[in-house]
Amino acid sequence: QVQLVESGGGLVQAGGSLRLSCAASGGTISSRTLAWFRQAPGKEREFVAAIRWSGGTTPLADSVKGRFTISRDNAKNSVYLQMNSLKPEDTAVYSCAATKPYYTSSDPRSQGGYPYWGQGTQVSVSS
Repeated sequence: QVQLVESGGGLVQAGGSLRLSCAASGGTISSRTLAWFRQAPGKEREFVAAIRWSGGTTPLADSVKGRFTISRDNAKNSVYLQMNSLKPEDTAVYSCAATKPYYTSSDPRSQGGYPYWGQGTQVSVSS
């Protein structure tokens, strides 16, 4: 069973950047689709970005297109979220998630396809 641990969160001013990392242990990520979700206070958890194990396009939420980039390093068993031009509305707890090996979802934005989750890291953006 894979375990996921996020890091890299913090407090940043609007317009700044942060790079989140998610390190996996107990299993390889090379055969898994990985994703980032976020949950702001009083709101439901929402999809941010995903990167498929099989390659292809990397789905992004409309609210982060052009600002956030998801990437993976299978050799380091890690996935990353580069966040640029941060806005106060990006404030949330960011969590990474992983599918079972070789699982292909028709919709990588759906939380139901991810049985493995990290504990989350707080990102706060001040205006």
